[in-house]
Amino acid sequence: MRRQIAADEALKAILTTLEDSKAEDIVSIDIAGKSALADYMVVATGRSQRHVSSIAEHISRDLTEAGGRVARVEGVPHCDWVLLDAGDVIVHIFRPEVRSFYNLEKMWSAEEPQSAASPTSAPARE
Repeated sequence: MRRQIAADEALKAILTTLEDSKAEDIVSIDIAGKSALADYMVVATGRSQRHVSSIAEHISRDLTEAGGRVARVEGVPHCDWVLLDAGDVIVHIFRPEVRSFYNLEKMWSAEEPQSAASPTSAPARE
């Protein structure tokens, strides 16, 4: 029986494949604690529908070879936005126009407001 790889190993394999596939603007977001869906979300851009499709195929192949698995792939017929559910890692691959329209990484990586007592706050002057 094959061992299942951990979330951080899957993330590393996915990021390596994205770089090798010449994906652009790769963003990895730690969503552990923000969502029960996964531990990480990865967003990347492909230059065309064909490039998006090719990236998705490479991730599925490479992750399986590394001991992970892709449970579900959505959006392949059109390849404007392909979603790969790799268990603890969710991967979104967009064409540039579609990515800018949905802007997922902004929504998921929004930081919590800092409190007034945070170390980065400027001290009060008297």
